[in-house]
Parts: sequence; structure tokens; C-alpha cells
Amino acid sequence: MLSERRLQVLRAIVQDYVGTEEPVGSKALTERHNLGVSPATVRNDMAALEEEGYIAQPHTSAGRIPTDKGYRLFVDKLAGVKPMSAPERRAIQNFLEGAVDLDDVVARTVRLLAQLTRQVAVVQYPSLTRSTVRHVELLSLAPARVMLVLITDTGRVEQRMVDCPAPFGEASLADLRARLNSRVAGRRFTDVPKLVEDLPEAFEPEDRGTVSTVLSTLLETLVEENEERLMIGGTANLTRFGHDFPLTIRPVLEALEEQVVLLKLLGEAKDPGVTVRIGHENAHEGLNSTSVVSVGYGSGGEAVAKLGVVGPTRMDYPGTMGAVRAVARYVGQILAES
Repeated sequence: MLSERRLQVLRAIVQDYVGTEEPVGSKALTERHNLGVSPATVRNDMAALEEEGYIAQPHTSAGRIPTDKGYRLFVDKLAGVKPMSAPERRAIQNFLEGAVDLDDVVARTVRLLAQLTRQVAVVQYPSLTRSTVRHVELLSLAPARVMLVLITDTGRVEQRMVDCPAPFGEASLADLRARLNSRVAGRRFTDVPKLVEDLPEAFEPEDRGTVSTVLSTLLETLVEENEERLMIGGTANLTRFGHDFPLTIRPVLEALEEQVVLLKLLGEAKDPGVTVRIGHENAHEGLNSTSVVSVGYGSGGEAVAKLGVVGPTRMDYPGTMGAVRAVARYVGQILAES
């Protein structure tokens, strides 16, 4: 365990390096920070921190920079994230409240996160498997053709065409709509198959084939595998950090193009707290020079998806964590009210 004083020196090195982009020397530390000890003591502390792998010396400089291990300890020992100011909170709320539908909410969130953090923003669409049914609408398009519209608690809308085996009258359709919603509205997607399995038996024999076809389409919609969707924005922000990537920015850009990689980076939505993965903690080699800050968002205190940012390890962690958490909270409120 590091002593409190050495932890203080490490904090000062991280803050100065993030702020100045320059390796940090003991003289600069004692001048800029009220560490309460002599420069010689600070030099000894820095030597100990280097020996334990928390800081390193770039070969071209007399100063030191934090390692992945140093950033990890800094983040783990953070007293708190940097709160957003009242004007920033109002700006977030006003910007997101103007959204007209779920796609617009996600697009605005990506833009906002990229602007606030000046990093690459990644937002996962709410997953159907963690959603509940708000309403199922059935519309007659022709005597034997129905449009099924599934609306989720997160504002997601899925539409499917259903070709029925026989004509289905308006009265039967209204009856099916009412019975279906009375069983599934407000229920988790995972519960729906059991809730509707005996529904065809409530109808006349000649209508049961059509009811079964409509239910099959509904269940297929609930379990579709292509539901994991992402939106990404602010990639151009990475060009501001060219010297933070040891060789080239290209591996980072290539990794960001792979949706599967990004979904793994964001992690499981059921973990709602702020997660920070630093440098080599990211399994994908192309992202070993980056950090990923992510958090779950959703309504009613339950995360239905993740959002976050990707940037260099030399990152303002308290500010980035504060921004990511604040945006997630507002997105959750909007989904709850939509």
C-alpha cells in the first residue's frame, strides 16, 4: 500500500501531466503543489513510485509520466467525480429534451458526450432483452395482412408485416389487440412467451391460425439477434491527441470500427455504475493506449444499455466520469418520460 504522501505525489503527477502534456519533474511538483515536504523528499517519493511501476520516465525527458498502473490507482482512490456546473446541467437537459424519438435521443447523446469530453462517444441502443413492453398495436392493411407495432418502455418502436393464413376481421383484430395488451403490457420481454402461449385457444377455431401467426411474429421480434446497435461520434477528436498514441492512431480507429469490440468494451449493461478501463485492461490490442469510461443508463433505476467515451489514457478522469454519469442520468429521465 502506498503512503498517503506518495499517493498525494502520484495525484499531483497525474493532474500536471493531464493538464500540461509534459512529463513532470520534482521541482515543478513542489512549486505547483502544496505537498508540505522538501524537493529532496519528493524526489525520493518519485523514485519509489517509479520502482513500484506507478510512473515511468520517457527516454527523452527528465520528468516522469503516469503508467496504466498509476492511472488505475489514481482512479480507484478518487474522492469523487467532478460535478457538472448548473449551466452545464441545464445545457445537457435542454439539448436532450428536444429529441423527437429514440434515434434522435441516441444521436443527440453521442454529439453531446463528444462535445463535453472532447473524446470519442459511444452509445448503445437500449437492448430489447432488458426492456418491457409498453404497447402492442395491430393495424389491418388488407383482409389477410396486418401490421404489428411493438413499443417498448425505452421508446423503441419495431414494426413488422404479418401475412395471415386467412382473412381476419376488424372485430377479431380489436379483440386480439385488447387481449394481447392485457397480458403483456408492462411485462419483461423474457416473460412474454409464457404469457401468450395459450392465447390462440381464446379465439374461434377458424381464427387460431392467424392469432398464432401474429404471436410468432411478435416473439421473433423480441428475440432478434441483431438488436445490439451502437452509435459512435467524435472520432475526429482523437486527432487532437496524436502524440498520446505511441506509434500511430490507426489501430485505435480500426478497433473503433468493430462493433463487437465496442460492445465488449462497454461491458454488461446490468452493471449500472461508472466503469473505467485503462490502457492494457482493454483486451483489444488496438486500444491498449486508450481508456474507456462507461456507465449504464435506463429508467426506473435499471440499466437497459451503456454509454461512454474512448480517449487516450492521459485523460481528465474526474471530469470525464462526471460528464458520462450526468448525461446517462438525463437520458434515463427522458426514456422514463417518453
